[in-house]
Amino acid sequence: MKLFLVGGAVRDLLLGRPRSDEDILVFGMGREEFRQRFPMAKEVGRTTPSFLLEGREYMLPRGPDIDADLAARDLTINALALDEQGQLYAHPRALEDLHHRILHPASPDSLIADPVRVLRAARFSAELPDFAASDELLQAMREAARKTGYAELPRERVSKEILKAMAAPRPSRFIGLLAQAGALAPWFAEIEGFDRIPAGPAPYHTGSLLAHLQRVMDRLAGSPLAVWMGLCHDLGKAGTDPSRWPKHHKHDKLGAPLAEVLARRLGLPERYVRAGRIAAALHMTAARYSILRPGTRVDILSQLHNHGLLEEMFALIAADQPESAPLADAARMEAQARHDLQTMLKVRLPPEDRNRGPLSGQRLRELRCLALAESEHRQSSVD
Repeated sequence: MKLFLVGGAVRDLLLGRPRSDEDILVFGMGREEFRQRFPMAKEVGRTTPSFLLEGREYMLPRGPDIDADLAARDLTINALALDEQGQLYAHPRALEDLHHRILHPASPDSLIADPVRVLRAARFSAELPDFAASDELLQAMREAARKTGYAELPRERVSKEILKAMAAPRPSRFIGLLAQAGALAPWFAEIEGFDRIPAGPAPYHTGSLLAHLQRVMDRLAGSPLAVWMGLCHDLGKAGTDPSRWPKHHKHDKLGAPLAEVLARRLGLPERYVRAGRIAAALHMTAARYSILRPGTRVDILSQLHNHGLLEEMFALIAADQPESAPLADAARMEAQARHDLQTMLKVRLPPEDRNRGPLSGQRLRELRCLALAESEHRQSSVD
């Protein structure tokens, strides 16, 4: 048996980046022999036999030798291997592409061989923002996206790539490269054509809706859930009346069901389903938080608190502001919302109003509205 450290871990080692998950290539052992020798290993591979064992993924080779295996990988910069003696093996273009910061497919048909690599290539573009996609990669993505296998990918493989892309340092590049390669559909069909839709009226918006979503996503980088909310918040603008563009009346109401359909198609966790729907439905109202009536504030805060999304929502509101908007305004609004939430949560139903079903809920809302109104009155008196 001969073992090689392969893929992204070797790439990151050469780039001086923190090492990603370790993948181990195993020569000299078949699938059944591996199962018998390591009965605790969990088989996870679909296109290639691979196993999870003690936090590492062990995979069987794609060809008769290490060179054949590297040639069958997704991108040249990932077609790298280190043996147990520390000797480096590389695709003929790998080191040059690492040096010049270029994303190339490892072979002309590497993406067609496993169509999830279309999404993976876009994800690497987001994770490695100083790397440029080559013309060959764009063409390979276009060709693979047109094949039926791309639309028939298992959702669990799709969601894995999406979640990693949302956690990348430049998540906008994920959507941008898919759009550039004509590979948004069917997975991101809602976003197709966003480069031809105005983001909104001046002076609040400039450019296309796609560019706006990308800017918001990058301003939220570091919080994967907030990035997802940034992607979803304006989905409804595609459904507004084109004759009234660049205005997008009621796009928040139109966007909520679209965000839910998108998240479920991608197989994302339920938390992402809810977060995208709430981002689309509430971002316009929440952005006016400081001037809302107490009842509306109670309703918004209740939703955000119940779903654990208050921080992400107000981060989205800040990211959605024009470049010229002072960040202090968004910070003050979030501080007010947090203060209101604490005031609201201190309210308790009197004994006579408890255990009355919906009537108890209605009474609790009324008391919370009164508490916010009184708090606001006290604050205005101090000011």
